[in-house]
Amino acid sequence: MVVPENSAVIFRLRGVLDFTCQLDISNETQGRGAICRCFEELRSKVTSESLVLVVSSSSVLLWPNKGLQTTVEGLTQDTPCRDIQQYIEVEDGGSKKSSKKKDKKNSGPTMVNLKFLMEVTEAGGTSAPSLFVTTRQQHCVRMPLYVDCVLSANGHDTLQIVCSGLVGALCRQLGDMEEAVLRHRKGSSLLVPQVFHFQLPSSHLVTAVYPAGVAERELLPEREELHRKYGLPSNRPCFRRSNAFHFPDEPYRDGYLRNPHTHLTPPTLEDSNLYVVRGVYSYHHYMQDRVDDDGWGCAYRSLQTICSWFQQQGYTERAVPTHTQIQQALVDVGDKDSSFVGSRQWIGSIEVQAVLNQLLGVTSKILFVRALSWPPKAENWPITLRPQGHQL
Repeated sequence: MVVPENSAVIFRLRGVLDFTCQLDISNETQGRGAICRCFEELRSKVTSESLVLVVSSSSVLLWPNKGLQTTVEGLTQDTPCRDIQQYIEVEDGGSKKSSKKKDKKNSGPTMVNLKFLMEVTEAGGTSAPSLFVTTRQQHCVRMPLYVDCVLSANGHDTLQIVCSGLVGALCRQLGDMEEAVLRHRKGSSLLVPQVFHFQLPSSHLVTAVYPAGVAERELLPEREELHRKYGLPSNRPCFRRSNAFHFPDEPYRDGYLRNPHTHLTPPTLEDSNLYVVRGVYSYHHYMQDRVDDDGWGCAYRSLQTICSWFQQQGYTERAVPTHTQIQQALVDVGDKDSSFVGSRQWIGSIEVQAVLNQLLGVTSKILFVRALSWPPKAENWPITLRPQGHQL
């Protein structure tokens, strides 16, 4: 799926389905068949007339499998999908809500969030209830499936096209979940599949399903398969969980700012080149994390910001180090004595280089630049920090 231009709309559909399965623990083949049948029933469910799409922050309900019935008279199956925005309400600076209008200055695509529900009431039938008695020992498995589908559409595409695409995406994602459950199944133990979206260098959004609780190193075959499928290099991670795409309408849970340089006006300098970082990093500054480092923590915070880039690009699973962990790393490499841990002593670029190598296995180069020799030679700029080892 290609991330659309500003004239298009991204539809994101989320919801929860209940997976319930009776496994015959004495027969591997029958157990696998039971799992497949349960997923097939769920696919039948989302393609039935019971499926209801709810447009978030609005009163719009859509029945995509009933000839696109809606709760709004002005919406039909031939309505351009962009028109649905006028029925969405957003907070307008306070408690008031106003109709959502697209900001012409916003160069990004418009997001429309939806959730799906299932009607539980059905027309009464004439058949009598049936009772089944199973004499074999079975194991009951029940788990929630958190479905998360993304569909991009041109603003002129009809609601019928969009709704049909979302139903198809639901079915495909259930198929991916089925494959992940079967691949990582261990007897009667099933792992909950989780959905992740990834933005590729070509601006495509790709969805992958990974089982919860499985370490990144155990998912290497899946990531290698995705790299081959999309023709991506093997020297940089693209499909680790930390590489997951962050939607612009969702806040970061840790509270840190991301990429603040993107909101700044580029400086106007003659005879100069502007270099910016690629990827996502979190901005660390004085007095955060309940640490009073005013006047001595500048390099610690710069180091934390650098470490966050490697973490959020998937090069490491290690958390951003604290001041104490940074100090301990310098003690471990022999750069400082033990009294340094817990102190308020500042560090410089040499210590930053040592900690990157000690904690992340990242080698780096320090350039000493005199005022008269700026800018540095082309072969030395921009500076590259290189993580070691296999990176998928």
